[in-house]
This record gives sequence, C-alpha cells and structure tokens, in this order.
Amino acid sequence: MPTDDGGRATAASILSGESNSRVTLRGWVARKHTVGGLIFALVRDGSGYVQVSFKKGGSDPRLFEAAKELTLETAITLSGEVRDDPRAPGGKEVAAHALEVVAPAESWPITKTAAKSASYIFDKRHLSIRGPKAVATMRIRTEVIGAAFDYFRSRGYHLISAPTFVQAAVEGGSTLFAVDYFGKKAYLSQSAQFYEEASLPALEKVWIFQPAFRAEKSKTPKHLTEFWMIESEQAFADQQDNLRVQEELLSSMVARVIRNRSADLKTLGRTLIQPDLPFARISYDRAREVAAEKGHAFEWGEDIPTEAERAVSLTQKAPFFITDYPLTARSFYHMTYPDRPDVTKSADLIAPEGIGELATGGQRINDHAQLMERIRSQDLPADSFSWYLELRRFGMPPHSGFGIGVERTTRWIAGLRHIRSASLFPRTLSRISP
Repeated sequence: MPTDDGGRATAASILSGESNSRVTLRGWVARKHTVGGLIFALVRDGSGYVQVSFKKGGSDPRLFEAAKELTLETAITLSGEVRDDPRAPGGKEVAAHALEVVAPAESWPITKTAAKSASYIFDKRHLSIRGPKAVATMRIRTEVIGAAFDYFRSRGYHLISAPTFVQAAVEGGSTLFAVDYFGKKAYLSQSAQFYEEASLPALEKVWIFQPAFRAEKSKTPKHLTEFWMIESEQAFADQQDNLRVQEELLSSMVARVIRNRSADLKTLGRTLIQPDLPFARISYDRAREVAAEKGHAFEWGEDIPTEAERAVSLTQKAPFFITDYPLTARSFYHMTYPDRPDVTKSADLIAPEGIGELATGGQRINDHAQLMERIRSQDLPADSFSWYLELRRFGMPPHSGFGIGVERTTRWIAGLRHIRSASLFPRTLSRISP
C-alpha cells in the first residue's frame, strides 16, 4: 500500500489498497456519529477522507471512551485494520485498534446556521477552507496549475519570473496599486507581459506563473484584486498561433481535472465535459449583435460590458473566442489589421454558462516606429516605456501572447458561483482579511 513520507498510509491509499491490512493514519476528525456500540469518525488528510470505526467492548475499553471525547477538527493518529464496507464512503473503513490525540480542537464555530452566511464563511476562511467543497476546489486548482506546467514544459517553453514592483502600466493606469518605493512612486504589477516580451530574443518561448494586482472597483462574481496569472509569449508567432496555444492549454487543464479529480467534481456537483478543438471563433461585431438581441446593447468601440459578455457566454456550450476587438478597447501595444487600422489582432477566451472571460491575448506591435506612433497617438508618456520601446530596435520579431487567470479558470472548471471560492484567501474590493 502506498504511504506518505513517514511510512504512514493516506486516506487515498487506504481506499485504493487491499483490505485486511494494518495501517497507521494521521489526520483530522471531519465528522463523527454514534450508532449503538459503534462510533464512526470520518477522518480527513491531505489526500481525502476515510471512515474509521471504534467498537465498544473491544480489547481496550479506553479506546472507545477516547473516541467519545473526540471533537470536530481534532488532529489524531490512529492504527487499525482496513475492512471492506459498502456502506462506508469509498467502500472501505478502518477498524481502529489504537488512537492518539495529537492536537485537540475546541467546539467548531461553523454551524449549519452560520454556514448559510457567505460573509461569515469568508470571515472564517482560515477555518472554512477545511470544508469538503473548499478542499475539492483547491485540489482542482492544483490540477489546473499542474496542467500548465506540463503543457508548457512539453512544448519547450521556459518558465521565468518577473518583477512585482513596476513603473509602467501594462493594462489601464486607473487599476494600478501605487506604493512608495524608497521615495519613488511604483506600482504592483498587473501583468508580466513586458518582461516576457523582453525575454523572447533570449529564450523564444516563455511563460510565467505569479500573482497580479488590479485595483478594479468591481463587485462582480469574476473580479479579485489579487489573483494568479498564467501568461505566455512566443516569438515568430502570429495571433492564430496564439489562439491555438490557449485552446490547447485550457483543453489540457480540463482533461487533467477529469482524469485526476472526478471525485472532487462530484463533491461540487459539477459535470465537466471535455471541449472539442478548435474552439469556436466569434467576432466582436457578432458578439455585439448577440448582446443587443439579448437586451444588452453597447456602443461599438467599448470593451464588452460584464452583463453583455455574460449574455453572449450563455449562448455557447463550450469555451470560445471573441476576436477582433476595436483598438479603443485594447491597450496601446496591440497590432491592428493593415486594412482595418481601428481593429486589433486580439481575442478574449470566454467560458460558457455565463462565466465569461478567462484569458486575453493578442499579437503585439514589434516595429519601433509603429509602436512609437501608437504611444504618441494615445498621448502616453514615452519615457515610461523607454526600455520597452528599445526592444523594437534590436531584433524583435513578430510575437504574440496571452494571460489566463487561474482563479477564473478554476471557477469555471469547478462550476463555482463566485470567483472568491477559487482562491484560498480571496482579496476583493471589500475584503483584505484573513
């Protein structure tokens, strides 16, 4: 039977292993109830849950009495024999022979009544993350991240790190968190894109996995002020190459979760379907028509409002792209079409079911003169982008990239109502604790 590093069995190894074996398990009491002369405890460790039984009148009467005193979330170590039991979760239970209380727990404060308040649950997030749905979500998030590592490694990408303190905005300047950096004004990074682009002539294909910060005053189910981003840039790649990477990456994430976390999906009541490739492409103009048909009209040139995006998302059964956004709805560095100078080679990757945007990407301007002209036309301070501009003077080929939010992706894959549930300790407009 597989064990942890200390030679002990895990909940997962017990459920997948052989019966009639002797095991030692450590974990926390997640649930407990008494039926006649038996006490049943559901014990949780990092791998899952397993039922443990304590029988009254056994060879050691102190064992049953000790089990009676166990409170929820007490940390324990126990030994016993694995038995088949179709009534137990996972079809197996451990008949305990020995019990040690490692760390007792006081009366658990998250009652059924208290759990009905979402605000209370997140006030107690340091405790509520032990719940089965929170645990299932974090395991799914782990698979989402693991799939990204596997995908990029298998395709020759290099994992890099970028600064968190920056002096220039990648996205809108109004969403920057300003900080005092030894008497100078700096900002928390919104994106690692500029540093990824700088890495391309050295490494050609790069990606990052690190936090991003957006001071967006948005109270929606898809916004956090601090979140984790997976970003990628590739040299000698146009926008079509970029779309292929995004759809392959998301598809690999879904496949890994289905393969490794079916029990967690079941815990969340989520039915997840592997999407077909390639994903559908819908133009911005068509998305605008669909939104208007659904009662959410908006002006051409605007970024798609949240409710309009949600309405379009609800018309699709699988992830899809909205392509060709107007330049007025995109950042200065996006390349435009030669015959449509007001339309960018960019796209958003949209999840269905009303979830909305998961990723944003596009082809970047690689010519120095064109980028300088764009900066001037938008009245941006050229000095703030001096090193970014200089890249275009020293062999910067056509390139493209994107950023996909880990929490947004986890929210869709896990079927969560709100993005805060996809973060271990979420930061929102109104929450900075715990």
